[in-house]
Amino acid sequence: MVGALPSFPQLREVQLIDSQTPSAPDSQAPSALGLIRAVGLRADGPGVLGRPIRAPGRGVYIIELAAPLPRAPIDINVVGKWLERLPDMRLDREPTTSKAIAARLHGFWIPSQAVVFIGSSDTSIAARVAALERHVLGDRRPHAAGQWLKTLRVDSLRVWWASADAPEEYEDALLSSFAAGVPAEERAALHDPAVVLPFANLRAPSGGRKKTGIVGSVVAEPAAPTAPPKRVVDLPPGNAAGVPERKNAGTVRRTNATPPPTRARKIKYVPPSSSEPLKVRAAPRSAAQRAAAQRRGPEPVQLTADGLERITAELHELTTVRRPEVIARIRSARELGDLKENADYTAAREEQSFLEGRVQALEELLRQAVVVDAPTGTSRVALGSRVRSQFDGEELTFEIVGSSEADPAAGRISAASPVGRALVGRKVGDEAVVITPSGRENRYRVLAIE
Repeated sequence: MVGALPSFPQLREVQLIDSQTPSAPDSQAPSALGLIRAVGLRADGPGVLGRPIRAPGRGVYIIELAAPLPRAPIDINVVGKWLERLPDMRLDREPTTSKAIAARLHGFWIPSQAVVFIGSSDTSIAARVAALERHVLGDRRPHAAGQWLKTLRVDSLRVWWASADAPEEYEDALLSSFAAGVPAEERAALHDPAVVLPFANLRAPSGGRKKTGIVGSVVAEPAAPTAPPKRVVDLPPGNAAGVPERKNAGTVRRTNATPPPTRARKIKYVPPSSSEPLKVRAAPRSAAQRAAAQRRGPEPVQLTADGLERITAELHELTTVRRPEVIARIRSARELGDLKENADYTAAREEQSFLEGRVQALEELLRQAVVVDAPTGTSRVALGSRVRSQFDGEELTFEIVGSSEADPAAGRISAASPVGRALVGRKVGDEAVVITPSGRENRYRVLAIE
């Protein structure tokens, strides 16, 4: 275990600029100052990161270089200590090196921009900036959101700030203005051109997150200590302070603790090999088995070829059509006035948050996806089969698909569902029986397999 990583390198004094001096034209103002003014706030600063600033209230702040740099000044020694401290860190799910991590960080550097981080605080800007300065690379607290700044080897970093009643909304506005000012050729050169943020920002308040490929960059969250068990202690009856012994008497210490809940066991459906009713068996897992499953990572997600096409089409629609529409709505709503009382802006940001969440879910699903080839024959039901069956005198048609693409209303049922598992492996003429929780037997007779 190595010692605490170094804080920011010694910063040199920078010349303070009075943002309210009329003789300082906007064309010579730092880009951070221009961003703050662009969202309608009054800027204060600059200060030097590592020295106290007078900003006790809530609002936004921006960290910037003295001037843009063509390449990221990554300190490979600091990255090496970072990796030494967290040997389980992975890059694209593989063991990595300090050079590979540094190269990936370079992939998020924007040469034309001096701004390297944009943040906000609901309590105290000064306290939040101080937390950023004293943060140790790899820790979860006090300011892991901007810890990439710790990998830079620079002479000075300046801090600009502005008071605001809606810090998160203004942070989002600043990030949007920053992205709009990045040239198209630099955007295309980023490792993740879909989410354009300052170098040290990993995500936006609205939900957009960089695809860095770096996993395990902070220490694991410590496990909460287990509370000591509470129990009832019964003492034997006896004489106490001259009180005569009474039959069945005794001293009882009680606790109001509720009894521990009964441990639930996971169950799984077992597909029958004949027309016998579907059976259920318990599938308990030991602690060692659960730990081994966590080390193996997430299980692959089975998809049919049609399901893969549908999910890919939805992701393309969200990223190429819906996302630009929502961004345009946010930009238009921001021009209407005060963000704190702007209902259109709030609604647009909420929609953007849901959209980005769905995009992340689909992207993760595709990363884990395993496409199952369509069945070559129609002798037995398999994943991808289209099954015509009879249930209670009514003819039903099911398409057996993976869990992530199931849509019962559209006739697509999961192979892991009770009905799906009962049908898989059946042939024409077989009867699949599913026992409901109430004990009722539902019988599905296979009429045809397509």
